[in-house]
Amino acid sequence: MAHEPSTTPTPKIALAWGFVGIPLLWGIVMTLRNALQLFQ
Repeated sequence: MAHEPSTTPTPKIALAWGFVGIPLLWGIVMTLRNALQLFQ
């Protein structure tokens, strides 16, 4: 009773990564900008 594993379409994976990655990257950039202000 072996069945083939289902695959997720590439555009769906890219969209999911963008949905998570863009806000994450934005947060990292904002944190670094604020941290640099502390050391001036």
